Amino acid sequence: MRAVVQRVAEASVTVDGRVTGAIGRGFLVLVCAMGGDTEKDAEKLARKISALRIFKDEDGKMNLPLSAVQGSVLAVSQFTLAAQGMESGNRPGFSRAASPDVGQRLYDHFCAFLLAGGLTVETGIFAADMQVDLVNDGPVTILFDTAG
Repeated sequence: MRAVVQRVAEASVTVDGRVTGAIGRGFLVLVCAMGGDTEKDAEKLARKISALRIFKDEDGKMNLPLSAVQGSVLAVSQFTLAAQGMESGNRPGFSRAASPDVGQRLYDHFCAFLLAGGLTVETGIFAADMQVDLVNDGPVTILFDTAG
C-alpha cells in the first residue's frame, strides 16, 4: 500500500457539498491499495503511521507521535498514488492500483485498524469525487510504500 501523510493543523473532505470528515491537529493520509496488497499491508501501514513521530516535543524536535498530541487522522482514498508510465509520456496509468472492491476493503481495514489502536479517524467516501481542504503544518509530508 502507498500513503502520503501530511501533518496538518486542520483538514476536511467534502463530497457533493457535504463535509464527510474533518479534523483539527493530526494527519491527512492519502491512501492507495496496490495490486497484490493484503490486510497485512494495511495493518503494517497503519502501525507505521500511528507510530510516526513528527510532532514537536518540548525541545522543538520532531519526536512525538499522533497519540501524544491528541491528534486525529483524516483518511482519504487516493488511487492516483498508483500512477505510472510517465517516463515517456504525460498521461499516467493506474493499472497497478488494486481493483475497486479490493481497494475499498483494504482502505476500510486500514481505517478500522487505526480506530482499534485508539485513534480518532475521519474519512472521505471511497471512489467519490472529493474536495480536500487542509492547512499544512510545517509543512511536513511523508511518503510510505509497504512494498519497500
